[in-house]
Amino acid sequence: MPIDRNQARAFALLGLVMILWAGNSIVARAVRGDVAPFTLAFIRWAGACLAVAPFAIGPLKRDWPEIVKGWKPLLFLGLVGVAAFNAFLYSGLQYTTATNALLLQAATPAFMVLLDRLLFGVRHGWWQIIGVTASMLGVLVIVFEGDASAALRLHFGKGDALILCSVVVWSFYTVFLRLRPPISPVSFIAVTFFIAMVTMAVPAALEWQSGRTIAWSPQVVGAFLYVALLPSLLSYFIYNQATGVVGPAKAGQAITLMPLFGAFLSAALLGERLHPFHFVGMVFILVGIGLSLLSGTRKEPAGAAPAPSLEDRA
Repeated sequence: MPIDRNQARAFALLGLVMILWAGNSIVARAVRGDVAPFTLAFIRWAGACLAVAPFAIGPLKRDWPEIVKGWKPLLFLGLVGVAAFNAFLYSGLQYTTATNALLLQAATPAFMVLLDRLLFGVRHGWWQIIGVTASMLGVLVIVFEGDASAALRLHFGKGDALILCSVVVWSFYTVFLRLRPPISPVSFIAVTFFIAMVTMAVPAALEWQSGRTIAWSPQVVGAFLYVALLPSLLSYFIYNQATGVVGPAKAGQAITLMPLFGAFLSAALLGERLHPFHFVGMVFILVGIGLSLLSGTRKEPAGAAPAPSLEDRA
């Protein structure tokens, strides 16, 4: 079966997004002692809102009737995929180990396939399922460092529960992207980012009131600029567009690249060593993504009604 060039291009762009998001996790861990999690999330979305504002004024004016009409899915997507996801992620990184966090994030594609089936009746072919399984096996090889007995040494605690919550809410965000109103990508990004900024303002203010102030340094300023521009503005724009091309399950499968890219970034930026198991895991992940590219189009159940809108579900 020939590879769809549009899907291949979308996967390549998703690979770029995963590099930037892997960097986001590394940055968040690096400044966790200098910036409280809700403060980091608030500054991330406030900075992203400021960056997109000059480009969004015109599109927002044109799209305003559709924005008002589709306020429910916009509010849901902004709260779940932008505000809640990052709040859970940054909070979890305060407590959990990188190993546990990576293992839990590897469950994202499976959650998306399940939600796609339960909520929208989407049936994925066997090649897609095999591809997801292969990619997840690749992540497990990296997380367990090629040692299956390492699974017995894992500990599930508060931070892991928060990371798992971030995985769940991100899965909901991705499968519900199909319900976003027909507005321009810039308008969609601007509205959802604004929702996230407003949502994070209150918990961030509570952190400041409790004395958890920012320990300013050039590194912290650089972290703020990074998280506001690259994993936020650029990455969400690409991810949302690519998900429309490849579908939620395949877009979610690209997340299995994050542990791999995280390992390479750690080696490049933190001087950590790469081992043979990293390359074995990379082979499994890339084979899984390749199988997904060959899996063809998603199948809707025979005789199924169109997927209901978020307004119909409310």
